[in-house]
Amino acid sequence: MGQWNLLYDLYERRIRADLDSSAIPRHVGVILDGNRRWAKSIGTTASHGHRAGAGKISEFLQWADEVGVEIVTLWMLSTDNLGRDEGELNELLRIIADAVASLAATERWRLSVVGDLELLPGEIAEEIRRHVDSTATVSGMTVNIAVSYGGRHEIASAVRSLMKEAAAQGRTLEDLAETLTDEDITDHLYTKGQPDPDLVIRTSGEQRLSGFMLWQSVHSEFYFCEAYWPDFRRVDFLRALRSYAQRERRLGR
Repeated sequence: MGQWNLLYDLYERRIRADLDSSAIPRHVGVILDGNRRWAKSIGTTASHGHRAGAGKISEFLQWADEVGVEIVTLWMLSTDNLGRDEGELNELLRIIADAVASLAATERWRLSVVGDLELLPGEIAEEIRRHVDSTATVSGMTVNIAVSYGGRHEIASAVRSLMKEAAAQGRTLEDLAETLTDEDITDHLYTKGQPDPDLVIRTSGEQRLSGFMLWQSVHSEFYFCEAYWPDFRRVDFLRALRSYAQRERRLGR
């Protein structure tokens, strides 16, 4: 085992040394997938899998911080997930709230909510808001907590916000339709003021976005990793960064 660990460390260091610091993505989105399947594979409960996944988050953020990533968006709960069994969902919401509290307590990262907390039980939503707000003055890496998040829901919410804003200004729908631009919608998304994700990582072997940042990911690079989220290692992250650095990003041009 010791020899294997040594070889693993050497391999990890080699990948890290080969990384071009100028090709590090500013914004990394992560779809934390596979917690339940990981739990099933070792014969334990879904709740245990979710807790194991939550325990991986701080470790991952340290890796991202070390290489100079500026923003990380962690998709922890989708709007589709809200339809899960009530018992499992309540446990998952408790785990997420505890994870947000733990991240805030480190005082290392500035947290932001990406999602519709109005869809969550009031007590949980308020708890998440309180912990996120406590990091408002932190100057470290920004960490978006994507909870109760769905890409279609976000775009629909942005359009509703635009329409309400126009109505408050006394504008007609016809006027709004004539002047509406892509930038108008971008300015009403949850990620307003942030750069779009350069790299989106999904664990567990699934090769789809499932509605993650549909608007923002138009020019993102995607990396799909076979490991379940609780098993995701630093070397897996470094491989994702290496893959990103090797791609030619033309951004449609």
